[in-house]
Amino acid sequence: MSILHSIIIAIVEGLTEFLPVSSTGHMIITQKILAMPSTEFVKVFTVNIQFGAILSVVVLYWKRFFQTWDFYWKLLIAVLPALVIGFLFSEKIDLLLENVIVVAVMLVIGGVFMLFVDKWFEYPDINQEMDWKRSLKIGFYQCIAMIPGVSRSMATIVGGMATKLTRKNAAEFSFFLAVPTMAAASGYKLLKLVLNPQSVNILTDNLVTLLIGNVIAFVVAMAAIKFFIAFLTKYGFKAFGYYRIIVGLAIIIMALLGIDLSVI
Repeated sequence: MSILHSIIIAIVEGLTEFLPVSSTGHMIITQKILAMPSTEFVKVFTVNIQFGAILSVVVLYWKRFFQTWDFYWKLLIAVLPALVIGFLFSEKIDLLLENVIVVAVMLVIGGVFMLFVDKWFEYPDINQEMDWKRSLKIGFYQCIAMIPGVSRSMATIVGGMATKLTRKNAAEFSFFLAVPTMAAASGYKLLKLVLNPQSVNILTDNLVTLLIGNVIAFVVAMAAIKFFIAFLTKYGFKAFGYYRIIVGLAIIIMALLGIDLSVI
């Protein structure tokens, strides 16, 4: 992986991680366009730069992360379903990550869903308190995002709205939930790499690349979060739905025509 490739992937991660468009899907598509081989380090890099993105959440919402233990308890409840399912099916999930058609199909399906989601959850509850039941339900919704192209952000925000949270409150809890979820996923990948004597050099030989990627993802994600909250509160999901449908259909059509994404 070249420095330029790492910068491009990090920008894509920062822009899309907290938008309901699937950051994983966009990174897979970007790798195909850049004709990047699916090496062990590339797989680690695309997961590891999530550290930079989640750090942006902690910095932007630092007061929320230093309130009560109850805040962390609800995050723990919400992250448990993903930890269990991710551990049990990690190999099958990794196989899906290399399939750009799966990404494209899920982008379209999710896009169609998002055209109507504002109407379906139009009337939130007056009570916006986040209790453990809401946390757990959102945690199960998050598991759907293990299919690449679904979008963790979309799944958790919709999960929050399904429990009658407002769009803004659902989006913010989605950001908070991203911290333990993505930290666990990134940490697990890094631990597997460190414990493998044949692969540990991959990490030490590419520390600069990882550092650059995380810094860029951090900066870009901060800007993306601020934009997303303002846009979502005012306009809802429709624009993101149309975007997903256009991108997904474009990839499917190219695949049917036998056009290689790497020639773009």
